[in-house]
Amino acid sequence: MTTSDRRDGFTTRQVHGSLTPHAARSRTTPIYLTAGFPFDGFDDAAAHFGQGDGFGYTRVGNPTIDVVERRIALLEGGAQALLVASGQAAVTVALLGLVASGDHIVTSTHIYEGTRGLFLDNFARLGIEVDFVDDIDDPAAWEALIRPTTRALFSESLANARNDLLDVRAIADVGDRHGIPLVVDNTLATPYLQRPLEHGAAVVVHSASKFLSGQGSVLGGVIVDDGRFDATASGAKFPHLVEPTRTGGASLYERHGGLARIAHLRETVAPRLGPTPSPLNAFLIGQGLETLSLRVREQSRNAALVAAWLEARPEVASVDYVGLPSHPHHRHVERYLPDGAGSVFTFTLDGGTDDARRFVEAGEVFTHMTHVGDVRSLVLHPATTSHVQRTREERAAHGVFDGTLRLSIGIEDAADLIADLDRALAAARPAVAPAVAEAVPA
Repeated sequence: MTTSDRRDGFTTRQVHGSLTPHAARSRTTPIYLTAGFPFDGFDDAAAHFGQGDGFGYTRVGNPTIDVVERRIALLEGGAQALLVASGQAAVTVALLGLVASGDHIVTSTHIYEGTRGLFLDNFARLGIEVDFVDDIDDPAAWEALIRPTTRALFSESLANARNDLLDVRAIADVGDRHGIPLVVDNTLATPYLQRPLEHGAAVVVHSASKFLSGQGSVLGGVIVDDGRFDATASGAKFPHLVEPTRTGGASLYERHGGLARIAHLRETVAPRLGPTPSPLNAFLIGQGLETLSLRVREQSRNAALVAAWLEARPEVASVDYVGLPSHPHHRHVERYLPDGAGSVFTFTLDGGTDDARRFVEAGEVFTHMTHVGDVRSLVLHPATTSHVQRTREERAAHGVFDGTLRLSIGIEDAADLIADLDRALAAARPAVAPAVAEAVPA
């Protein structure tokens, strides 16, 4: 009801009727599902566009999104976060805030195929060059690839699919010696298990569609900055952050100091490229954040049990789970993953694609789909899906063979997961025809 004695027309009433200026207080984050926000006055609009005060348009900022950004920054131990529409958008926006045509990136070969394609196809067309490190555990190999034009080091904290674990501090130190930020995709580790900024990384990205949301319902991505951009050490490499604007205004560094990197992303890169997250998606990601530690703790516990069980099975040739002592990077677990080794890993059957097909199709608890970090356990055959664009030799070099399967372990009862895997392994075993068996000499 309104105390005004206005007598508006029908069309006015149908868009303004019953609206009150102040909503009731909500215990959960309100969803501001709106394209834009009305200004209180002429000067308020000018202040928004001039100094960035308040909210004007959801592509630039939204109260629901703002709450989730602040929470993720807090969880990652960062200064600020920027939510975007997908994990792929997070990688793209973060790096385009650092590199331009003629610049160079050093990255790991053990990265998500979508990111690898971004580098080799899209960035290449923009004149951005990329070199790949095969042995991510060798700091000298990273340093050897750095050029005068290198503007970013990029890797995943915990790699898909071989579970390689990055020595963040060692590679961050390499970057620091050259004034180059280390950007880490922390999707699989999550801020509950690892916070790369605490080990020297400058920027962290996530596919928020995965563990942060947890329910597999929405897409989202996030960029978290440490807020420690140093113009003295790195200003010459990033003139767009330290020089006056094209209209002669104060530089980003003059206005934002150590937050210049993420201010550039928020003011220039993300709103102009346009990967705006829906406030509804942001709300659901925020809801997922409230149970992140509970889910990830249970998922990691289940994964450790499943990985150990698989490693003992005669049908399994290998298990690539960094939580197992057999993994070559297991020595880093105590430092970087003390609360659990994550829940996404691969194992390889002795047989090939046919065995993998029978295994996947026999599963009843495991869902066959291209996703990770869900509360439900998932399975995928990388050689014919996520890694199909790589050659057989490239796949083999990264632990992906015809019999390799990727698991994302959920929060189901571990006994049920193991029973389902047991059924699937039984189905995957190739039957030996009696005639063939009789032909084998005693």
